[in-house]
Amino acid sequence: MRLTVLGSSASYADAGRACSGHLVRGEGAAVLFDCGNGVLANLASVMDPLGLDAVFVTHEHIDHFADIYALQAALRYAPSGPAPALPLYVPPGLFRRMGAVLDAKGQAELAEAFVVHELTVGMDVRFGGLTVHVGAGDHVDPTFTLSASDGRSRLVYTSDTRFGEIALASARGADILLTEATLPPEYAGRAAHMTPAEAGELAREAEAGTLVLTHLWPTVDRVAAAAEAGVSFKGRIIVASELDEIASK
Repeated sequence: MRLTVLGSSASYADAGRACSGHLVRGEGAAVLFDCGNGVLANLASVMDPLGLDAVFVTHEHIDHFADIYALQAALRYAPSGPAPALPLYVPPGLFRRMGAVLDAKGQAELAEAFVVHELTVGMDVRFGGLTVHVGAGDHVDPTFTLSASDGRSRLVYTSDTRFGEIALASARGADILLTEATLPPEYAGRAAHMTPAEAGELAREAEAGTLVLTHLWPTVDRVAAAAEAGVSFKGRIIVASELDEIASK
């Protein structure tokens, strides 16, 4: 199983980066976890976006789904004609709200591009030999965590989250823990996000194999972020950067 980072910035993209998006490939499947602004261009540099098996959007914040509109255009306006509708897994009600910014024609085309499924906690979805499990998040209501398993290793994506038992419930035993590390230390506790130090503590308590820090605020010092996470977590730490490829051990 391979993780490719397509977007690692929080809320807005720093120069040369994109917002939340992570490609997971394994066992003949390719699924996208979040599709924020700038993600589609990075996806196209590593695979044909029409080769995706599904897209998952973890919550309603636009930095996690802005490129759904660009993906819709890729699906609907392919030179050879419209591609088959792509499975899209979203929080309840979000797809309707996505369409609210479009006129009637745009809403119809958005609906034609995707087969929409609403996420529920405990849902398991299988794509070839890859299974995606949906868990509860702790950010806005609702937010979902996602874990991918190929039967040998397990990747857990916390999405945006506070530090605490809800995040830990999904993170336990992850071979790769892909977790947000949004806040600089001085902002700890001031938003529903974690600092790099809290991400390290989550990885330690979860007994994760590899910690991947993502969703960093553009002004966060990424070298310092790794050091702060490493105070608690003594395993492998990677600060996500666009187009990084990380394989499960």
